[in-house]
Amino acid sequence: MLTEVVLPGQVEPEGLQLRTRPLPEPGQGQALVAVEVSGVSFAEQQMRRGKYYDQPPFPFVPGYDLVGRVVSTGPGVDPALRGRRFAALTKIGGWASHALVDAGDLVEVPEGVGAEEAETVVVNGITAWQMLHRVAKVRPGATVLVHGANGGVGSTLVQLARHAGVEVIGTASPRHHDAVRALGATPLDYRDPDLPGRVRALAPGGVDAVFDHVGGEGIVDSFRLLARGGTLVSYGTAATRDIPGSSRAPVLKLLARLALWHWLPNGRRAHFFNLWAGRRRRAAFQARIRADLGQVLALLARGEFTAQVAARIPLSDVAEAMRLAESGTVTGKVVLVADEGARRGGEEGAR
Repeated sequence: MLTEVVLPGQVEPEGLQLRTRPLPEPGQGQALVAVEVSGVSFAEQQMRRGKYYDQPPFPFVPGYDLVGRVVSTGPGVDPALRGRRFAALTKIGGWASHALVDAGDLVEVPEGVGAEEAETVVVNGITAWQMLHRVAKVRPGATVLVHGANGGVGSTLVQLARHAGVEVIGTASPRHHDAVRALGATPLDYRDPDLPGRVRALAPGGVDAVFDHVGGEGIVDSFRLLARGGTLVSYGTAATRDIPGSSRAPVLKLLARLALWHWLPNGRRAHFFNLWAGRRRRAAFQARIRADLGQVLALLARGEFTAQVAARIPLSDVAEAMRLAESGTVTGKVVLVADEGARRGGEEGAR
């Protein structure tokens, strides 16, 4: 049997449901993965509120990414994949004991890298790597501003930037400043009313890139802090997460604002980062994901990058995991670990 977490609608974390159903058979080009670890990302936090831009209709199984071992393969897939550990970007479906994954979406996890460590850098690592190297195209010696430097994507961005020879200013609440400093960034309090002034004191000529997941009116300061030739990379609307109303309106407003700024004749650029851009060209998209995640996993395997596991929580305690991830009290990523409790709970719920 397969155990999975179902998001039935706009519910509190306690409203997430466990259910079981028969294991599916992999179809053409698919592999069945026994999930060892999945993660709690900001995307699922938005989905719970019905605020993720293009989430599917309720009910559905959340889970943006996963790490696990292939247990069976469908037609057209090399049977030699069985038993090997892979990571995959899924968008939905990862919060389960097993998942069907297109074989082209599998990225092998190097020997010596544990499942939990690998999980922290799937969506976070791809997002950070692509924003840093494909969008902002930072160079050694640059200075960047990372908002939420203690978060899953933020802490990954800090480490990848430092590895690339980039100076980092990172915003976070004061209780996380030691952790941010340990990652190699200069921490600033994101609630400081003179945050722009604090940044300018560290980078008088402006910063070469700003990575902003907050959105809202604070995005204006993010753009103004850019040096000439700098790039604003927006990748979320956390400021509107808990505001009732349309999930699309804040995103559309942000996109319009960024488009206007991008074309202003002031030498600065503004982009909204969409991890799923280009997915219609499936083969090219999959190749890019494998290449970029492969780079991050290789750094992890060589010890040049540290996985930021905020907490390890059994899949059967998914409500606790969601509450913790949403609390803003942790550094890194909350991961869901496969457990027998999920199976038992799902069986009881199915009776």
